[in-house]
Amino acid sequence: MKWYVKKLSELDALTFFKLAKARIDIFVVEQECAYPELDDVDILEETRHIYCLDNEGEVVAYSRCYQKALQVTAIGRVIITEPNRGKGLATALMKESLHVCANLWPDCKVQLSAQTHLTPFYTRLGFKVISDSYLEDGIPHTDMELAQ
Repeated sequence: MKWYVKKLSELDALTFFKLAKARIDIFVVEQECAYPELDDVDILEETRHIYCLDNEGEVVAYSRCYQKALQVTAIGRVIITEPNRGKGLATALMKESLHVCANLWPDCKVQLSAQTHLTPFYTRLGFKVISDSYLEDGIPHTDMELAQ
């Protein structure tokens, strides 16, 4: 498996389709959240799509990183496809995502909006909780920031 880091303009149509389908399958279908999964963040020039494909070209893992504010970057849409869960790929994906943020935006804080039940996972990666829990699309979330 190989990690890829690309802007939207660098993705071919088939790869973009596979990434979008994986996100929709998880966030809209699996989690039963009817909302527009694709948004304007996907097309920002600074957004980086980070993903891994298996040997057959199917999506294994995905996240996106972008500059959210002047001194803040964000990691979002973090997914591991169902057949690939429980193999340590979420940690590998987050390490790759953090590496991208550090290289592109070295002076920025890194934040994410975690599903609340996943805060222990992100805490192990060095994130700290910076908000109370809130509902986003009917799912409890908590804002987190990478500890400096």
